[in-house]
Amino acid sequence: FKTCIRQLSSGASTRHVSVKGIRVPGKVKIVEVGPRDGLQNEKMMVPTEVKIGLINRLVGANIQAIEATSFVSPKWVPQMSDAAQVMKGLPHHTQARFSVLTPNMKGFEAALKAGAKEVAVFAAASESFAQKNTAASIKENLERHEEITKAARAHNIPVRGYVSCVLGCPYEGKVSPEKVRDVVKMLFDIGCYEVSLGDTIGIGNPVTTSQMLDSVLTICKPEQLAGHFHNTYGTALANIVVSLQYGISVIDSSVAGLGGCPYARGATGNVATEDVVCMLHGMGIETGVDINLLLNASHYICSQLNIVSRSNAGNALTRLAEKNAEKNAEQNVEKKAE
Repeated sequence: FKTCIRQLSSGASTRHVSVKGIRVPGKVKIVEVGPRDGLQNEKMMVPTEVKIGLINRLVGANIQAIEATSFVSPKWVPQMSDAAQVMKGLPHHTQARFSVLTPNMKGFEAALKAGAKEVAVFAAASESFAQKNTAASIKENLERHEEITKAARAHNIPVRGYVSCVLGCPYEGKVSPEKVRDVVKMLFDIGCYEVSLGDTIGIGNPVTTSQMLDSVLTICKPEQLAGHFHNTYGTALANIVVSLQYGISVIDSSVAGLGGCPYARGATGNVATEDVVCMLHGMGIETGVDINLLLNASHYICSQLNIVSRSNAGNALTRLAEKNAEKNAEQNVEKKAE
C-alpha cells in the first residue's frame, strides 16, 4: 500500500499547510471511535476477543487516541456488556490513550473500577434526542455529567464531552447554532477539557458546518474542539475540511466506516478513518497513522463481522494493491519463462 498512498500524498508536515491561501493545521489528531461508537450498533454480538483484536491492530497502526468501550446499561446497549473484560484486555505498553463512555455515575464507578484513565460524557443539542437517548432533558443530563466531572477530577481523570445533533436532529429537524453553542459552553463549564461536535445523522454540509462553528467559536478556541461527522449523505470529508479551516485539529473517525446510532434511524456510520487519513496525508497534513496497518485493521474487523468496508479510500487502495500484485505476479511468470 505504500506505493499506492504515495500516488495520493506529497508527504506530511508538522507546520501549517496552505490550501489555496487558506491555512489548515499541519498536524491532526485522530480519535478512533470504531471499537465503541462503531460496534455498538452491530446486530451480531461481537466477541470480546475480536474487540480487543481490533484495538490491538489500531494501536499497531499508531493511532494515539481510541474510544475503547462504554459502561452503559446492557439492557440498552447489549453490545457493550463486556466493557470490563475489554478493559482487562487492553495493551499496557503503549502510548495510546483509551477513553470510555460513562453516561451516569454508575457507569463512571464501573469504569473507575476497571482502570479507566479517561472518560467521556455526552449531551445533545436537541431536547427530543436527549429524551429518546437518555430519558432525560438536556439540563438533567448535564447535571448528571457535572457529578461525573467532579468525581473524575478527584481521581485526576480527564473528561471529554460529546454533543450530538449539532447539524440536525432526526426528531426536530434543524438545530440552531446558538443551541449548540450553549450546550458546548455548559460542557466546558462543568469541566470537560475538549468537546466533540457530532453530526449524528450526517446531514450537515459545509455551509451549515461553518454557521455552527461561527457560533460555537464565540465561546471557546478551536484547540478545544473536535469534529465528529457521520457520512450518511457523503459530506463528512467536506465538513472536516471546513473544520480544519477553522483551526480544529482533532477528528473522530471509525475504521471501515463502522457505526450508526440506535436512536437515529437511518444514520449510517462515522466517516471512515481510512478516508480521513488518506485525505489528510494527501493534503500534506501529518497524522502519525500508518495507512498500511490501518487497512489491515479494517480488513480484520470486516472479515470478523462478515461485512464490506464503507471506506472509499480503503476499498480503492485495496483494489489498487491487488492489481499491482497481479501485475507483479505476471511479470515474475514472464521472467521465469525467459
